[in-house]
Amino acid sequence: MRLVRLVVLATLALATTAGAEQPPFLSSARVAVIGDSITEQRLYSKYVECWLLACSGIPDVEVMQFGWSGEKADGFAWRAINDLAVFHPTVATLCYGMNDGGYQPWKPEIGETYDANMRKVLDRLKESGVKTVVVGSPGAVDTNFFRPGQSLGNQPAHVAYNDTLAHLRDIDKQLAAEKNLRFADVHAAMIDAMRKANEARGPQYDVCGGDGFHPGPNGQLLMAYAFLKGLGVDGGIAEIGVDAKAAAATRATAGQTVAANSATADGHITLDIESRRWPFCFDGDGTASSSTRSILPFVPFNDDLNRYVLKVRNLESPRVVVTWGTEAKMFTREQLEKGINLAAEFSRTPLDEPFAALSAAVADKQAYETMMIKQLVTDFQKIPGIGNDAEAQAAVKVLNDRLMRRWKQLEAKVRERLVPVKHSITIAPLAR
Repeated sequence: MRLVRLVVLATLALATTAGAEQPPFLSSARVAVIGDSITEQRLYSKYVECWLLACSGIPDVEVMQFGWSGEKADGFAWRAINDLAVFHPTVATLCYGMNDGGYQPWKPEIGETYDANMRKVLDRLKESGVKTVVVGSPGAVDTNFFRPGQSLGNQPAHVAYNDTLAHLRDIDKQLAAEKNLRFADVHAAMIDAMRKANEARGPQYDVCGGDGFHPGPNGQLLMAYAFLKGLGVDGGIAEIGVDAKAAAATRATAGQTVAANSATADGHITLDIESRRWPFCFDGDGTASSSTRSILPFVPFNDDLNRYVLKVRNLESPRVVVTWGTEAKMFTREQLEKGINLAAEFSRTPLDEPFAALSAAVADKQAYETMMIKQLVTDFQKIPGIGNDAEAQAAVKVLNDRLMRRWKQLEAKVRERLVPVKHSITIAPLAR
């Protein structure tokens, strides 16, 4: 038995750079995910929350979603002060425009109304104490599933309405630049991936949803990608470095602990790792729109946001088999010297099950958030005269406190899922 030198570098910038950090505004942040029915589907919001909790390395970030079906920007402007008061967010992401476009061809009046209403939203966020805003553009409608065979004006329906949504995207981008805010180009992310997916998978594969505008998990992962990029996070989850020839002590940083390491005389290397910071894990069969994995060939999610890299130096064998969990794959010596992204290369990972458990707990919490906001927090302000009734306002405060007490219980259940995960990586030489 001989020792193998292991150097574990968890990076927060480029995969080869150590010591960088996530954006400072995310430390101890309370992130409000705001939008219409596409947000209320609670998919991209779930993916964003799971990434921030499990992948970012930030220990104390909290997330709440405020999606509302059928809503336009002015609808949120009306309820913003009241609804956000239960959570006191410091960061907000916005995704409006799908309904604001009116499902009609572009005309300047649509843009003028949207610009005015988005300005109201931004004013309300500032009044609510939100310090960082990601102005997200609307997404897109599906090339094949949005009103197939129908026209808007003199164009196919999907062409005309994606043009309208692109105009609204440009307004969002301009507002973000004018007010020095962050911007997420959800529209471009979806249009680009949809074009590539149509070419590869054909017209039966929807990207923006079977109804043409409510995306399934695949399209919602694109939205999460755009918003995480808009937040400015870095996807360097970890880098595990192995020198197969050197004999020295093991060290690990940034959420990865090498609990044990060994090597045999014939060059088999085994690493036993404990991960407190996880890579993002995908689900589904990899072909259907209900699968987050199915959209990965058409978006650089793993490259940009999910780098869990293994590097091995000084291998004697020109080819090796890397086994991670239950899956094994062959790589060349050159590939391992450069570094392989385990999260991208392996379709099944040892973290899939704990990640699914985390995702389920987040889904339960976000379902409660929809009920809490839509059925109670917002609707109470609709009672005539309640704003001038001190006794009623005191009762509302008690109710909101009780609602948030339950929310904190669900938040705690989410945190219970964030446990260190033990797993092994084996590197075995192949015969020449």
